[in-house]
Amino acid sequence: MEPIPEAAFEELVGEGLDRVPDELFDLLDNVVVLVEDANPDEPDILGLYEGIPLTEREFYAGVLPDRITIYRLALCDFCDTHEQLVEEVAITVVHEIAHHFGIDDHALHEWGWG
Repeated sequence: MEPIPEAAFEELVGEGLDRVPDELFDLLDNVVVLVEDANPDEPDILGLYEGIPLTEREFYAGVLPDRITIYRLALCDFCDTHEQLVEEVAITVVHEIAHHFGIDDHALHEWGWG
């Protein structure tokens, strides 16, 4: 589908964040969610988690926030309709947040969040 404007896409990412249960959202620690057009190294990926998952943290002070990046153009290219885009953005947001909690791709695919 045609790419939607950045502001409209950011709203979809916000809606995806709203779908995360409060109990989990409150456990996010030192993480920022960003929107970019595309990943320069892997232009087809929909989202990316960069950081140290909560399950692997030991001494964790004075570090920059973990980053979750959601890629607008890749998601728009992946989807055929606006309704599909809304759903895929939410899935991608949840998928990347799950990585922050130490959940790997294999488990996410098994649970339908791949």
